[in-house]
Amino acid sequence: MNKAIFLDRDGVINELVYYPDHGIVDSPFSVDHLRIYPWASEAICKLREMGFKVILVSNQPGVAKGFFPYGTFEEIRKTIIDRLTQDGATLDGEYYCMHHPNATVDELRINCSCRKPEPGLLLQAAEDMNIDLASSWMIGDGLTDVKAGKTAGCKTILIGKMKCELCNLMDEMDARSDIIASNLLGATELIQYHE
Repeated sequence: MNKAIFLDRDGVINELVYYPDHGIVDSPFSVDHLRIYPWASEAICKLREMGFKVILVSNQPGVAKGFFPYGTFEEIRKTIIDRLTQDGATLDGEYYCMHHPNATVDELRINCSCRKPEPGLLLQAAEDMNIDLASSWMIGDGLTDVKAGKTAGCKTILIGKMKCELCNLMDEMDARSDIIASNLLGATELIQYHE
């Protein structure tokens, strides 16, 4: 069986964007807003050298919420892959949940099993690629990522800084990560230490 690193996208591979008109911090709504972290490609390359499959698992409800059309999602997705590839970084798979329970697009208004914190994306990838989830890691910047990883049976890393409110919320949601790292490259180094 294979071991894998499951990566969330926004906040892990690329920066989140603040939209003052909407009063939200969210995924990039266009390629112009896309800023890939300078360490993302290096981290992905190191993880692959360590023998992991690297798989993107991301909630992407922007189309469902009417923020942009599907073509824009595809343009952003392809741009991320192209930029990582230019730096020698390759993903073994990409799994996206396009649904949202409050979607403005009727066909995407679904309570699904693939939207994190549900583990559906990880379980599908594990089935498709013969992955041993107990030997794998989920890395994300939100407790929904941690919860999905734990539910799937993975070890987890939360990207961010520990805050008291976050500790309480982790306990309430039963979503305490195994490790907290400052960014994907830091997470990669911690995994290397623990392997």
